[in-house]
Amino acid sequence: MTLIFSGNAFKYELEGVMKLFIPAQLFNHIYTDGTAKCSGDYAFIRRRISKKQALLYVYCSVDGKTARCAQRIPSDTKDFDNQCELILSRLLFKAMSKLSDTEAKWGIITGVRPVKRVNAMISQGKSKSEIYDILQSQYLVSPEKCDIAYMTAMTQEKIIKNLSDKTFSLYISIPFCPTRCSYCSFVSQSIESCGNLIPEYVDNLCREISYTASLVNGLGLVLDTVYFGGGTPTTLSAQQLATIMDVISSSFDMSKVREYTVEAGRPDTITAEKLATIKSKGCTRLSVNPQTLSDSVLEAIGRKHTTQQFFDSYRIAQKTGFDSVNTDIIAGLPTDTFDSFKNTVDGLIQLAPENITVHTLSIKRAARLNHSEEKQSVLKNAAGEMVEYASKRLLESGYRPYYLYRQKNMLENLENIGWAKPGFESLYNIYIMEEIQTIIALGAGGSTKLVDLKNGRLERVFNYKFPLEYNKHFDLMLEKKNEIGEFYAEKE
Repeated sequence: MTLIFSGNAFKYELEGVMKLFIPAQLFNHIYTDGTAKCSGDYAFIRRRISKKQALLYVYCSVDGKTARCAQRIPSDTKDFDNQCELILSRLLFKAMSKLSDTEAKWGIITGVRPVKRVNAMISQGKSKSEIYDILQSQYLVSPEKCDIAYMTAMTQEKIIKNLSDKTFSLYISIPFCPTRCSYCSFVSQSIESCGNLIPEYVDNLCREISYTASLVNGLGLVLDTVYFGGGTPTTLSAQQLATIMDVISSSFDMSKVREYTVEAGRPDTITAEKLATIKSKGCTRLSVNPQTLSDSVLEAIGRKHTTQQFFDSYRIAQKTGFDSVNTDIIAGLPTDTFDSFKNTVDGLIQLAPENITVHTLSIKRAARLNHSEEKQSVLKNAAGEMVEYASKRLLESGYRPYYLYRQKNMLENLENIGWAKPGFESLYNIYIMEEIQTIIALGAGGSTKLVDLKNGRLERVFNYKFPLEYNKHFDLMLEKKNEIGEFYAEKE
């Protein structure tokens, strides 16, 4: 597929719209001041500006079928470039909708955080009807996605408005897994290939925690939440987990911490000893993630555990006494069907964990699935029906959406939704998705987000991506942590 831009360079947004209809594909790009000849499938996206007005025009040719849409706007329109980009996105969406059976229910909202838009409109004092009108008329969002976005924003409202700008969260990256799932593109390493890196990694992570705490404690910031992610943190031994958690407790003031999450993740890494250890060290919230309750689907995606191991792990978590337990599932997995996904949803609702997170499969560029023969069959999965069923059943069962985000190349242009029983919303998940609190990330692949809401600033500090790099260049990486102090000096 070739995208031809004439009189504009709105590549990022318009390519995002095109990916709604042609997912998991690379595009060719041509930039011209006039016209360009092109064969095969293409979209010609033109802006022609005259003294009084601009013609915005889209012509698409796909599989021998064509469609065109056009609109004129005055050249003195306020915020001219942004308005042109928005209108061209709508025109491309409408043209491709004529040529495709794809139903893109989020309209032209292609970004990660659609709820952030809704929260901004709420803070501006807009009513529910005004918000729905903007989402539907300007962004072409379907009524059902307006509903889910608005419900999510309403759940977040009380949490966001009481948030202090003196607080921060801590993310601890444990980028190791027992094996790599076929759909995964995270910076995680299998134990089989790099288990020998773990001892040095744990030592360096503890050093990074201590060093960062010495910087942060002098800034007067208050630690609000702690989140262990990965990878699979419980890939580590109970003693290694205890060592890291002890360093956190001795380095930071934990007296104001409201939430402490550890992603146990894979049931094949969970033992009673590990869960008792992390509970005794302060963890209040645990994730035990089956992804599916179908053994055949688990085998297809490369997870080396069974459904029964998940149930056994969940019972250990309950017996250990965590305040909140989350379970993750994924709609649209290879070989999954609507019926088996339905069984997964119903089975989890029967268990009644405090949180159930429903992801939609995203075919990521670096994932093994993206380069396998299964890819085309997965693209035809009934992910939309699966997500619709999950949402209906979870609402009926008393769960409410509390955070929502999207990723590139998601099946049917859907979303990931965190569902919670009232009062059990994960603070950390809301903070990171809505970008409303500083998150200091430690460990390989960590991306620190420094947030200054008052002045509208957001800066990132990146750690080395892979454990080998992290260990090898550790001292150089540690120096970058000084950017945290510089950010807060500018803020003051």
